[in-house]
Amino acid sequence: MTGAGPTLLGPAEIRRLAGELGLRPTKQRGQNFVIDANTVRRIVREAGVGADDVVVEVGPGLGSLTLALLEVVRHVTAIEIDPLLARRLPETIAAMAPAQAERFDVVLADALRVESVPGPPPTALVANLPYNVSVPVLLHLLALLPSLEKGLVMVQAEVADRLTAGPGSKVYGIPSLKMAWFAEVRRAGAVGRNVFWPAPNVDSGLVGWTRREPPATSATRQQVFAVIDAAFAQRRKALRGALSGIGGSAAAAEAALKASGIDPLARGESLGLGEFVRITEALL
Repeated sequence: MTGAGPTLLGPAEIRRLAGELGLRPTKQRGQNFVIDANTVRRIVREAGVGADDVVVEVGPGLGSLTLALLEVVRHVTAIEIDPLLARRLPETIAAMAPAQAERFDVVLADALRVESVPGPPPTALVANLPYNVSVPVLLHLLALLPSLEKGLVMVQAEVADRLTAGPGSKVYGIPSLKMAWFAEVRRAGAVGRNVFWPAPNVDSGLVGWTRREPPATSATRQQVFAVIDAAFAQRRKALRGALSGIGGSAAAAEAALKASGIDPLARGESLGLGEFVRITEALL
C-alpha cells in the first residue's frame, strides 16, 4: 500500500454526512451506521484480511468500514442498495482516502439479487450486514462467489448464535447447517449498541468463517438444503413425519432414515450436516 492512510469516520463526520444528504436511516434497510473507529478496525483485524485480499462489502452505508478496509486490503468492492448512499460513497472515499480511491468500486444493487461482482475475484467478505436479510445475503454470496476464502460479518447477536451453533443447541437449525456447508464458522466477539447511529434495539455479534470444501456427495447442494428446510419446517416433529412430504410418504421417509443409520423418531436439531447429506442421498 502506498500513500497516506484513510481518515476514518467518527460520530461528528457520520452526522455531518447524513445531514448533507438529508438522510434519515431506515429500519427497512437495516441502516445503523458504525460511528466508532476502534470497532471498524477491530472488524478488519478479526477478519484476518491483508494486502493481497480483494474484499466485497455489503451495505457500506456512509463508508465507516470501507475506509478501515482500505487501510489494509488491495481492493474493496461495495454493494449498496440505497442510491443516495451509493452516489455519495465515492466522494467520501476520494475526500478521506485519496491515495486509496482507485482501489475502490461501488455497485448499486440489492446484494440478494446480484449475479456477479465486477473487478478481480474477491477473496474475502467483510460487512456490517443489514440485519433483516443477513443470513440470505451471506448464503447467496457464498454460493455465488466461490473465490471467497474467508470473511467476517457483523449480524444481530441472536443470528450470530444461530450461525455458529452445533447439533443439540436450542438455536441450532437451518442457518447453522447451511453455513456449515460452505465454511468453518466461529463466533468472533460481541459489539455494543453504543457504537452505532442510530443505536439498534438489539445486540450485535461478529461471525468469522473460513471456506472449506462441501461434503462429498452425489446430491446437489439444493437437494440437501431442501431436506434441511423440510426437517426444520416443524422443529419439534420427528424426522419420519417432517420428511414425509419431501420423501413422498412417511414410510418412504422412514426407509430412507433407516438406510442412513438414523432413528426415524430423531429430530433435525440432533443431526449434523453429514447426516443430512446421507438422508438426502437415500431419498434420491
